[in-house]
Amino acid sequence: LRRFYASASKFQAQLFTKGQSLQLRTETMGIDLKAGGRRTGHKSSSRVIKTANPYTRLLIKLYKFLARRTDSAFCAAVVKRLHMSKVNTPPVGLNRLSKYMKNKDGKIAVVVGKVTDDVRMLEVPQLTVCALSFTETARNRIVAAGGECLTFDQLALRAPTGANTVLLRGPKSRKALAHFGHSTTVNNPHTHDGVKPYVRSKGRKFESARGRRRSCGFKI
Repeated sequence: LRRFYASASKFQAQLFTKGQSLQLRTETMGIDLKAGGRRTGHKSSSRVIKTANPYTRLLIKLYKFLARRTDSAFCAAVVKRLHMSKVNTPPVGLNRLSKYMKNKDGKIAVVVGKVTDDVRMLEVPQLTVCALSFTETARNRIVAAGGECLTFDQLALRAPTGANTVLLRGPKSRKALAHFGHSTTVNNPHTHDGVKPYVRSKGRKFESARGRRRSCGFKI
């Protein structure tokens, strides 16, 4: 028995020293950048406020608090849009705004972005609009029609959970979007049908074979 216990304790000691050495090795290992690379883009972009605008930073804090304490989907959507870049927050014109606010009397139009004027529109209806900013002419026309231009901190006092509001956003109409693939669904697996290819010019001499006709592989 003495011999058995002695050999067992010796074996445990060996395992302990091996484990220590293995632990030291794993701690000093680096990242295989060629094979796997450093993990980027897996964290949420909403964890860090990227904008330097103090007003936007305070609004994110305010609506994050409201979303947490009231469980309001409206406040959560506003926080998400406040984090977005300028490209993803296109402006909304007065014509589009009035079209979407038709037959919605007593409701507040909310735009997490800029509201611009539309010179093609002759008469502006009475609107209550909350936005990050307004062009000078758009603000003057809304106020002249008996409407109201609100800021987001005023909206938080008036409708903290987003009751009687209509959340709107502008169209994404950049030229680059014509080249992007579309999202797939079960019913529509064709991601690149009708997507504009990057070609120097459209003519006889320019990339008119594979990928541009059915007889040569596939057609986009």
